[in-house]
Amino acid sequence: MVVFEGNCRSPAVLFNERVMCGLGSRLAETGALDPKAKLRAIAALRRFAAIAPGLHVGALAAVATAAVRDATDGLDFCAEAERQTGIRLRVTSGAEEARLGALGVVFGNPEADGVVIDLGGASMELCRVDRGRPGQGVTTPLGPLRLGGAGKRSAVDAEIVAHLAPQRETFGLNGGRMYLVGGSWRALAKANMMRLNYPLQVLHEYSLLAASALELSDWVAKSKPDALAALPGVSENRAPVLPLAGSLLRKLIEVLEPGEIMFSGFGLREGLCLEHVPLPLRRDDPLIAACDAQESLRARAPGFGRELASWVKEALPPQDATEDRLIEAAARLVDVNWRTHPDYRVASSWETVTRTTITDLGHVGRVFIGAILSTRYKRNRKLLEQSGMLGLIDPAAVERAIRLGYAFRLGTVLAGAAPGILPLSRFERNDGVIDLVLTGHAADYAGEEVERRLRQFGKELRLETTLRLEPA
Repeated sequence: MVVFEGNCRSPAVLFNERVMCGLGSRLAETGALDPKAKLRAIAALRRFAAIAPGLHVGALAAVATAAVRDATDGLDFCAEAERQTGIRLRVTSGAEEARLGALGVVFGNPEADGVVIDLGGASMELCRVDRGRPGQGVTTPLGPLRLGGAGKRSAVDAEIVAHLAPQRETFGLNGGRMYLVGGSWRALAKANMMRLNYPLQVLHEYSLLAASALELSDWVAKSKPDALAALPGVSENRAPVLPLAGSLLRKLIEVLEPGEIMFSGFGLREGLCLEHVPLPLRRDDPLIAACDAQESLRARAPGFGRELASWVKEALPPQDATEDRLIEAAARLVDVNWRTHPDYRVASSWETVTRTTITDLGHVGRVFIGAILSTRYKRNRKLLEQSGMLGLIDPAAVERAIRLGYAFRLGTVLAGAAPGILPLSRFERNDGVIDLVLTGHAADYAGEEVERRLRQFGKELRLETTLRLEPA
């Protein structure tokens, strides 16, 4: 059960609880749902029904997927669940399940383009997404709970290829991006992060080139479940199915030929949520919407970030549309850690971009924003390097983020992080000199600290600086 905040493009999760029931664990053997799992599932639904009113849930969407859809007693289970809990289960078709999984990817990445692979317990869905528009999806019986009964690895591989080969023409990628959705894929990503000591422990938008993903698939396919479960962040429930997931990943790469694989933290649940988001809100940028929400809740003076972004972009014009958007996002986060003790604000800035639910920026974007915010608080490259994450972006991007961080430092101290002042100032460049011009009552904001930070900014840009005051 996931309860999302309402009426926004990037809703926070108010409640999130999962019970791994294993409804389809005996489906291949008996064609029916596991009797004990049905009892567990109905008990979980009863609890969820009790929790919903206290959280003021306005729309409750309950979905049953492949195991219930395919089981001989699936409809009987739905009727019993409704009788005991009052919750009516919507049994999705395979195509609808595929579409909802793809819509979940679009929830976080509005311009997603490629093929979404949603791996559940009893099935695996494929759906093409074209610049944010999900197309026709299909379902296959390639869930780990079914594949587990296929016998030896050679038999498992043959079963996988038999179902994937007919999908090559429709879903072949020819070097495009493949999005992986579902708990087993996320556990696979977590295992890879742990074994490689990957510095950014964020599963969402973790990406691998196809060659690296093949190496991962071979490693995990040969690993013992106990060894995988011993890795931090890999649950005992997921570990037994990871070798099968590894075999699936290899065959997907061989058949569909992606160039890049991206793991999504979102899926069917977020797809259902997006269906309930009003159409005007769906057009909002999810990254900027999430950062706006953080600023509104945590900054001293919400609204300052928008002014700071415009001001910084005047001082350092963005190199491209991607950087423009990251500056806008970072500016909204510039003051959300003001309550943190000054000695820990750098660390808190990194936590903001690694532990806050923001999306559609990738790991490179997270590190870029983290470097800006870190520099905004501390003019210390060694401290910045201690994060261990700078290796995820190229050295030129690191230098660019540091320069932007100096501009953020200057703008924030000049205005006292309050709206209304930065629009009364401007930058002028003349023959290797950059002038900061304060007009009208903004001239009263001049002072030694502003001059000092202006000099630091100029030194970083290798330019002389002057502070000039002009009457209104």
